Amino acid sequence: MTEMLLEDLPGVGPATAEKLREAGFNTIEAVAVASPAELGATAEIGEATAAKIINAARQAADIGGFETGDMVFERRQHIGKIKTGCTEFDEMMGGGIESQSITEIYGEFGSGKTQVAHQLAVNVQLPEEQGGLEGSVIIIDTENTFRPDRIQQMVEGKANELGIELDYEEFLKNIHVARAFNSNHQILLVDSAMDLANELKDSGKPVRLMIVDSLTAHFRAEYIGRGTLADRQQKLNKHLHGLQRFANLNNSAVLVTNQVMSKPDAFFGDPTKPIGGHILGHTATFRLYIRKSKGDKRIVKLIDSPNLPEGEAVLSVTRDGIVDA
Repeated sequence: MTEMLLEDLPGVGPATAEKLREAGFNTIEAVAVASPAELGATAEIGEATAAKIINAARQAADIGGFETGDMVFERRQHIGKIKTGCTEFDEMMGGGIESQSITEIYGEFGSGKTQVAHQLAVNVQLPEEQGGLEGSVIIIDTENTFRPDRIQQMVEGKANELGIELDYEEFLKNIHVARAFNSNHQILLVDSAMDLANELKDSGKPVRLMIVDSLTAHFRAEYIGRGTLADRQQKLNKHLHGLQRFANLNNSAVLVTNQVMSKPDAFFGDPTKPIGGHILGHTATFRLYIRKSKGDKRIVKLIDSPNLPEGEAVLSVTRDGIVDA
């Protein structure tokens, strides 16, 4: 079956198709999951026309209708899982970090969030039988935390563990990093990531993981005080929905790291609480809380999941990466 082009949709001429592509709507699927207001503003057409184009795209891409539970079950068979390097952690997550989902990991500075992100950037490139998805990685780096030398150490550690030769330079070539300088830039980078994912679709190393480290740093710095809270949450919501759309269209896992704030009025339990409020809590498919323990040990707790029970896992962060404690 030949792939349908944007120009094949009713009401989309060459000029409109060009505008849509410039705005990141490169495929029928991307148009199908857009909102009429978003598409109308992008292509400079009325909302009624945009709604017709979206409906035609949904029919062509077979998206947006009702389907039976067994069809959903069948589709979920294509979900991939990336192993973390820690058996206990993988078991808690039902086999690893899931594609088509947003996994949020939050914790204090130095708790190991970025270490987990680096390890997944290595592991996702491995073949499935070794716990990967044979894919490449996109990293949106907001705090200048990406370290190529850490990837080198982790690749060498993985080579020793598996008893095989691995070239860290090859791994680095499959990691695409972009620095986000503010929250607007961060949101725009998801559109650029969509273009890159389309380019790499048939390359043998499609994008199977997107990392945003950290999701909330810019939002926290730019929106200060209660008066800006509504704007911040609205923008964060838009960003998260862009990430979810990326995950669905590319069958990719999305890992976002999140900062915490302290609740000094908490007399019982842990006073740390994730930034981002209910919007992030509801949008993230899996919520993980990571905290320091003795030495190189870290405790990861599964706080929220649609299908897994709450649980805890202990892992170690070593020179070779994330390993069993």
